[in-house]
Amino acid sequence: MAVEVKLPRLGQGMESGTIVRWLKSEGDAVAKGEPLYELDTDKVTQEVEAEADGVLLNIVVADGEVDVGTTVAVIGAQDEDVSELLTRAVGGDGGVPAAAPVAAAPMAAAPVAAAPVAADQAPEDETPSGSEPQGGAEERAPGERVKASPLARRIARERGIELSLVTGTGPEGRVVAEDVEQAAAAPAVAPGAPAPARGEVEVVQLTSIRRTIARRLTEAWEAPVFPLTVTADATELAGTRERMVELLDEGDVKPTVNDVLTRLVAAALMRHRAVNALFIDGAIHRYPSANVGIAVATPNGLVVPVVRDADRKSVQEIAAARADLVCRAREGKLQLADLEEGTFTISNLGMYGIDQFVAVLNPPQVAILAVGAIEERPLAVDGELEIAPTMTMTLTCDHRAIDGSEGAEFLRAVKTLVEAPALAL
Repeated sequence: MAVEVKLPRLGQGMESGTIVRWLKSEGDAVAKGEPLYELDTDKVTQEVEAEADGVLLNIVVADGEVDVGTTVAVIGAQDEDVSELLTRAVGGDGGVPAAAPVAAAPMAAAPVAAAPVAADQAPEDETPSGSEPQGGAEERAPGERVKASPLARRIARERGIELSLVTGTGPEGRVVAEDVEQAAAAPAVAPGAPAPARGEVEVVQLTSIRRTIARRLTEAWEAPVFPLTVTADATELAGTRERMVELLDEGDVKPTVNDVLTRLVAAALMRHRAVNALFIDGAIHRYPSANVGIAVATPNGLVVPVVRDADRKSVQEIAAARADLVCRAREGKLQLADLEEGTFTISNLGMYGIDQFVAVLNPPQVAILAVGAIEERPLAVDGELEIAPTMTMTLTCDHRAIDGSEGAEFLRAVKTLVEAPALAL
């Protein structure tokens, strides 16, 4: 019996997603649990698995934004008649949005891969080694689907660029990411149209990630928050990190100051459980382990992947987890699970030379730590003025869940551990 493939709700608050590409073609055999298509949600692009065995009989929605619960494909037995089911899917229950292309015939021109691309293979938007780029896009018939890499499609969506107007330089005239970037940089003036007036205001539409950031920051602004700030002597913190690097083998991931700080903060969270909490539906949920989110800036916006059980990991394990998460975040390969279940967040702008700042709460978490740059500054030690590397940290607290004394005790514990990291053992 045929089964409708419906767009799943992959996270709380998800109302729609964007199908990037299908990993199977019509007529291909599909096994339950096998990756079926790539779905772009608010912050990540991830593979969606098939929920049934059979044959991919029809792809109802080739790509584009689709509401949760919409039928996007049909899986059934070979040569099974699913015309009635398709009629209902397109016109009735779970109808396809008018803007979404409907597949009525085999998708010969759709960007379908025979299998998911392995992590160690070259991205699809790059020209394969040894092959010469084509001089330009092939002439397309009206309504013909544009050949483009998934990354090129995403960039085009986010920047409002019509792919059919972009000249592809990839194999067989395929549009790659660089083509879209060049089109975005070029003046968007139609032939014969007057040039835009000098000083004209540029209107930038929000991408899905920026819309999510805007929504979540608006939620955060509703919380009654207060900041607490301390300055710590970072001599031992920096020295500990340097000694760790010296002891590592050449191929090991070298821990950063932020990796050491993550471990110290996790230790402090276990001693002050009130801060390691979420505020959900008027109740405080305090957690037994520290899942520390690390704010990462990406070309598409800010994301916060989570280092789970940071209180039980060594600094080297945290460094390896962080390196993997940051790499995948910047390549747009994070999974939704990478962003979930965080209980606390660290936002470090020290690498940008920022001395001190107040980070906005990451709801439903009840606190976030803003970390500034480590710099040589005057420091009073035993009545004497010395020059030492210091670091300023600011804790933003949700007053609905944390009192001033609780936040202050936690921040004092972090300061103590920064100045004497061995106490975290």
